[in-house]
Amino acid sequence: MISSEKYEAVIGLEIHAQLQTASKLFCGDSAAFGALPNTHISAITLGHPGTLPKTNQKAIEYAIKMGLACNCEIVQDNYFARKHYFYPDLPKGYQTSQHTTPICKGGGVAISLDEATKIVELNRIHLEEDAGKSIHDWDDHFTCIDLNRAGVPLIEIVTEPCLHSSEEAYQYVTEVRKLLQWIDVCDGNMEEGSLRCDANVSIRLKGETELGTKVEVKNLNSIRNVKKAIDVEIARMIEIVENGGIVIQQTRSFDADNDSTFALRDKEEANDYRYFPCPDLSPFHITQDYINEIQQSLPKLPRILANHCQLHYGLSTYDASQLCDDKDTADYFLATTQYSTNYKAIVNWITGPIKQYLNEHGKSMVDFPIHAETLANLISLIDEGKINFSIAAAKIFPVLLQSKQTPLQIAESLNLLQVSDTEEINQWVEKAIASMPDKVDAYKKGKKGLLGVFVGEVKKLSKGKADPKVVTDLLQQKLS
Repeated sequence: MISSEKYEAVIGLEIHAQLQTASKLFCGDSAAFGALPNTHISAITLGHPGTLPKTNQKAIEYAIKMGLACNCEIVQDNYFARKHYFYPDLPKGYQTSQHTTPICKGGGVAISLDEATKIVELNRIHLEEDAGKSIHDWDDHFTCIDLNRAGVPLIEIVTEPCLHSSEEAYQYVTEVRKLLQWIDVCDGNMEEGSLRCDANVSIRLKGETELGTKVEVKNLNSIRNVKKAIDVEIARMIEIVENGGIVIQQTRSFDADNDSTFALRDKEEANDYRYFPCPDLSPFHITQDYINEIQQSLPKLPRILANHCQLHYGLSTYDASQLCDDKDTADYFLATTQYSTNYKAIVNWITGPIKQYLNEHGKSMVDFPIHAETLANLISLIDEGKINFSIAAAKIFPVLLQSKQTPLQIAESLNLLQVSDTEEINQWVEKAIASMPDKVDAYKKGKKGLLGVFVGEVKKLSKGKADPKVVTDLLQQKLS
């Protein structure tokens, strides 16, 4: 077992995020996922001679939105370049990208580690078009090519080499994915390939400042695999160095089936790509007014909103972070606060029964059928003592999912309203006490924990309708 105590990992990540535009970056072909192979293509996607591309303004807007969300400098004078490499799924023989003028420079993304906050520094965010897809498992003898994805707009979010563990990388990718979804520029679906990550990994002796030879692990398609691949690669590099070998600069891939990486090719340098400005696309200028307009359209970002929820609604750090993990969930909470001031109860419903329902049915918060005002009315019934939480969750909530009735109407129709009448409850209490004489004796001899047994019996006799507070008071009086 080789100790890693004397080595430090240095990691930089490149996240490729497909932008949620209706059409591709340089033509009107559909950018939608899931169509039959090679049906979202045209002469422009295929790069036929004589065709002229045209830049998608919505893609530029989305890139600026992400840049502003990451506190980047927005570069106002931009152009696209041709990046030459030859893959079978790259129909033009080059990729239209940005090289010397990324649309966003600098900036950073905050991550939380052991209750501390670290800012992961960004080098840039730039725009480029996606390549097609090579499919190797459809035919035993041939590689199949699907060019539907070719030309779909991407932003590439590139960090500085400032991460030092797989856990930091995991938290960073998680936070970037949340930001992309929050501002609605990418759906973040790693299974469909709309979010992919490349990890640049190197090692050096602790205390050294010079970077070691880096290896790029390509196309990691889950956040879990980002973490695992980095750990595997760090261990591989340490073993090479400890055995007197030299780490070779390579592009590698991660095999999730056996937790190993394997070489794809020696890594190209920037000059291997023969970058030059694309002659078919005009340079473009972004005005400050346009940047300001996009800035004003941004929603309150997750960390800012979480702080707001703690200060304004008195939520704990944990509750606020749970709500702000997803924008639709946070929006639902805020909508419900317009009708109820029991903020903790709203959180408990969202993170309890509502989350359970969504998980069981494979739905997201945007599909949740109960209006915010209806949930607030249900909470009010509990606050007023007309029903208890367990009855609300087990009996009324399932009906609300299917019905247009109000919570009160459902409670009345199912005869669920709590009884607070002392005389009626007293009868149930008397029955409960009479049915358990041995436990009455034990209670009187000091086993006060048995009070819950009597409360449960009254609950059963009343079919959950007896007011728990009245029940408890009466039992304590009679058993004493």
